[in-house]
Amino acid sequence: MNDSKVDGSELRVESKTEAVTSDAQPSTKNSQLHLSPGQRAWHRFQKNRAANWSAWFLVFLLVIIIAWPLALKISGGNFAKTYDPDQLSDAQFAPPGAQHWFGTDMHGRDVLSRTLYGAQISLLVGVVGAGVSLIIGVLWGAVAGYVGGRVDSALMRIVDILYSLPSIIFVIVLITTLGEILKQSHLFRQSPALAGASRVVLLFVGLGSISWLTMARIVRGQVLSLRSRAFVEASRTLGAGTPRILFYHIIPNIFGVAITYVALTVPSIILYESFLSFLGLGVQAPMASWGTLISDGVGQINPIRIYWWMIIFPGGVLVTTLLALNFLGDGLRDAWDVKGK
Repeated sequence: MNDSKVDGSELRVESKTEAVTSDAQPSTKNSQLHLSPGQRAWHRFQKNRAANWSAWFLVFLLVIIIAWPLALKISGGNFAKTYDPDQLSDAQFAPPGAQHWFGTDMHGRDVLSRTLYGAQISLLVGVVGAGVSLIIGVLWGAVAGYVGGRVDSALMRIVDILYSLPSIIFVIVLITTLGEILKQSHLFRQSPALAGASRVVLLFVGLGSISWLTMARIVRGQVLSLRSRAFVEASRTLGAGTPRILFYHIIPNIFGVAITYVALTVPSIILYESFLSFLGLGVQAPMASWGTLISDGVGQINPIRIYWWMIIFPGGVLVTTLLALNFLGDGLRDAWDVKGK
């Protein structure tokens, strides 16, 4: 008799717990239904640890890049001279230590400061190139996919022609051709600073000219699947024009895909810039980027001694940043990819 009572009480307890869990599940589902697509993507992104750590690392790197020049200007004195990226000294090839954390180069300049200043140019080129990819690629692909017909055929044939060209060779030819034209001008001969800044602008033009091609194809494919949806047909029936449909209905619905690809475009453009600067076709001295710093370190390799800190530290920051950007892009892709969940 006692055992039967105990069993009956356990059954009642289990039935109550099942009822509670069954009631809790619909409530969580209902709460998820009230979230916007952006909020759902944010919740999925927070569950990705690699993407979160990568985002925090990039924020930390940006804070250091912004704060370091300000610290040099505010501090002044011996500290500013020691860590000035362009300050020459007698401490050539000094190994990493308490005074120079990343060591010094062949001219006695602090490698840490040059790495942080070089990060400004490398990241700036990556962000600008990704911005060009976002603006041109989204508009090009959206117009081609929505209008269709001859417009779609003409726009995508231009993309195919540019795709058929070897991208890195195309950028090299473009940069060298425009660079020679600018060198012959009277204005650039009299202003060395303007000539140095023109190399960065040429990187923007060259890398931006090839960065939007894949974005245009991806956006066009998304727009082809959206233009026959009910909300687009309803807007067209109410008399909305093509620009309004594109900017108010089509483009907001491909925002997640565009942002994901932009995050994956930044590391590829940074890698292109570092490669061009390593070859001497990008940023020129006295300006620095990660590519020029690695090139300086490789140039000092000799059978007697290898100054490893001139390669390891700039290369390590470059590789770590590229990994963080790739992890961030993968996290954004998983967060916005509803079909894959």
